Amino acid sequence: MIHFVLLVSRQGKVRLAKWYSPYTLNERSKVIRELSGIILNRGPKLCNFVEWRGFRAVYRRYAGLYFCMCVDEKDNELEVLDIIHHYVEILDRYFGSVCELDLIFNFHKAYYILDEILIAGELQESSKRSVIRLVCTHDSLVETAKEQASSLSSVIAQVTK
Repeated sequence: MIHFVLLVSRQGKVRLAKWYSPYTLNERSKVIRELSGIILNRGPKLCNFVEWRGFRAVYRRYAGLYFCMCVDEKDNELEVLDIIHHYVEILDRYFGSVCELDLIFNFHKAYYILDEILIAGELQESSKRSVIRLVCTHDSLVETAKEQASSLSSVIAQVTK
């Protein structure tokens, strides 16, 4: 089971944090501080697995971001690396070569995509096409709702004149 997912920039700023196990706010900030410190200080040629507090942190660096997932010690690290890569590939397809700014300004999309892939810390959807199709369908529904809301507000404005 995945306990949490963190996306951390090279400067140590958290760009995304999704928690699947209960942690208080103080514990979360301590976890982020500890784990990001460990991961950011590791050399690029070292292994992408870190033993930490009886768990195993699996991370991978893509451009300026570290994608990190914390799992139980008995879980398969290579599967977790594959889930990280799967998430990055979907982000790349959706944003067209995703960068840190895409995640900063469209964080809600990054969370939505992650929610389509993982549920309660377990892999839900392994098909990239299905996830992209669902996200695009969601986007079109949001656009339709915005158009209807703007047309409705213009009708209300005309009536109240």
